[in-house]
Amino acid sequence: MTTVQTQFETIVLTTRGSALAMAQTHWVMARCREAFPHLNFKILIVKTTGDKLQTAALANPGMSSAKGLFTKELEQALLEKQAHMAVHSLKDLPTELPEGLHLGAVCERADARDLLIYRSRSLKNGFAAGLKFQDLPQNATVATSSTRRQAQLLALRPDLHLLPIRGNVGTRLRKLRENPEISATILAAAGLGRLNYQVLADGSLQGSSQNRAGHDDPLPPGLMASPMDTTTMIPCVGQGAIGIETRTNDPVIAEICHSLNHPETACCVAAERAFLKAIGGGCQSPVAAWAHIDRGQLALRAVSFRKGPAFHAKAAGPLDQPEQLGQAVAKRLILMEEKTAVPNQ
Repeated sequence: MTTVQTQFETIVLTTRGSALAMAQTHWVMARCREAFPHLNFKILIVKTTGDKLQTAALANPGMSSAKGLFTKELEQALLEKQAHMAVHSLKDLPTELPEGLHLGAVCERADARDLLIYRSRSLKNGFAAGLKFQDLPQNATVATSSTRRQAQLLALRPDLHLLPIRGNVGTRLRKLRENPEISATILAAAGLGRLNYQVLADGSLQGSSQNRAGHDDPLPPGLMASPMDTTTMIPCVGQGAIGIETRTNDPVIAEICHSLNHPETACCVAAERAFLKAIGGGCQSPVAAWAHIDRGQLALRAVSFRKGPAFHAKAAGPLDQPEQLGQAVAKRLILMEEKTAVPNQ
């Protein structure tokens, strides 16, 4: 039982209003209430620039994605003391934070892998369970708007046709189910899990999302899912982890964050974020990195498509030096890119 005391009547957690953001924030708030039952917690929903630009992105899929699209307004709420903690999908949080803010905690990571989602044989142009993307038909269409996923897919299957896909998770799943010309899409396993979608033992995908009226909207049967190996499809930096951003020098919130922090996950994502910062990328950059603990060491694998072709690097190091490991892997990739650069004619 904690003895933390607070001058705050209520501790405010701020987040976006998407279904995934709300699911994550309710999960964090439940952990807070469990650890600090004498404190009051509530959620402040803030619409971010990224949320406001959803319609513009639909009209112009090639629109540039600036850093902090899904975090800036949440950080403003922290700086203006409207909230005490901002709950982020860590993959969306830039590596450079505003002065006065820091990453106070990293919650235990869920499954960091991507899932290949496809129709079952019961639907037109469906596939048997256990489908791998390598087994997709020649010139098949895969729907994904992620530059990271697109680059890794084309590196191994240049024949594939890639189609941007928009909307929340439920919308994307329905688009796949209802469009037999699309062979598959790719979504993060962690996001599906937090939205209560489940991959059953036979590979079928079940679950439901909330419609605009707030009612459960069950997913129609007929979709399947196969996990993608992290050596084939390297996750984006921070994928599967929830980050808690707070103001610095706040001992009360720091103690709450201490109860939420998962040291092993924090170590892994520190290496990944150091890599991203050193290579100069953002959440939409065609780079990927995934760290895990292997036999007492921190192992990091990364790929960059910034110069066109794929450049891979991996390394391992002590658990107490994650930033150094991330920086070293980034430096290795940068050197590879420079060595193969074609001089201007």
